Amino acid sequence: MSYKLAFIGFGVVGQGLAKLLVEKRGYLKNNFGLEYAVTAVSDPVKGSVYQEEGLDLIKILEQVEKDGDVGGYDKGIKGWDSLKTINDTNADVIIEVSPTNIETGEPGVSHIRAALGKKKNVITTNKGPVALLHKELSELAKKNGVVLKFEGTVLSGTPAINLSLDALAGADVREIKGIMNGTTNYMLTKMAEGQSYDEVLKDAQRLGYAETKPDADVKGWDAQAKIVILANVVMGGVLTPKDVHTEGITQITLDDIEKARKDGKRYKLIGHAWKESGKVMAKVSPQLVSADDFLYHVDGVINALTFDTDVLGKVTIVGPGAGKKETGFSLLVDLLNMHCARGE
Repeated sequence: MSYKLAFIGFGVVGQGLAKLLVEKRGYLKNNFGLEYAVTAVSDPVKGSVYQEEGLDLIKILEQVEKDGDVGGYDKGIKGWDSLKTINDTNADVIIEVSPTNIETGEPGVSHIRAALGKKKNVITTNKGPVALLHKELSELAKKNGVVLKFEGTVLSGTPAINLSLDALAGADVREIKGIMNGTTNYMLTKMAEGQSYDEVLKDAQRLGYAETKPDADVKGWDAQAKIVILANVVMGGVLTPKDVHTEGITQITLDDIEKARKDGKRYKLIGHAWKESGKVMAKVSPQLVSADDFLYHVDGVINALTFDTDVLGKVTIVGPGAGKKETGFSLLVDLLNMHCARGE
């Protein structure tokens, strides 16, 4: 089975997937019968190009590396915006990797609605649309006989959603608790080593873990979106981000860190979803964890989630929560799962 792919957004994550598609083309064909052509790329900064028979992905990547855009690519139709690319190209799978907006979900919401409405499959790492409108978008996909997949919205390439929906299928997930933001976990790890909040924030920005405006991480909004997705998708909740009490790490001082250390504890920014009186609840907050808690030992940019189930008890998954190749891999996994589910 051969798929025609269109990238909506071609930043770090999109390029991460593109490189994997180049590297693994033979492997995916030989082992899974999965073939593909990338027929379009559309990005507001890097430009857009559509070529019906398929772009030369190696040349596209080289062009972006060289000039920062696709303008120098010598073939195809140029200048289409994202919605025209979704509506008018021959792509049957839309890779939606535009920037996340947790408040409105745009432009991702409009992209996904348009694609599903045109009966095109969607694979995305965009947290905003899934956190805000998972039920609506999933129903739209079902109505039109296509799929919406979003493994990379929670822990990058670490398979949190696939684990809970596939490997834990049949188990009642009663509680989800964990570290789901690598930036803040890195910062708290370094603060435990004696560095101040301001020092570790600058360090995180220098290393590319934190944005110039780091509010989504340090104020807990990124973790908020992720716990909403897990609560709704895995536990059957109907939460929106506004329903989730959220505190970040901006108020934690070195004195707080030192007091916790003397008590044998460490601060971790924890996303937590649980069932209470038949309802799914969630919150995000810095919590003190002791050494007998697995999360105590999770350092740096690594993430970890514990699923408390009725059958297996607690199951914990640990892995990277960010990264170019790692997040690109989540998109590849979704594409492969979509393909295999069709029995091709």
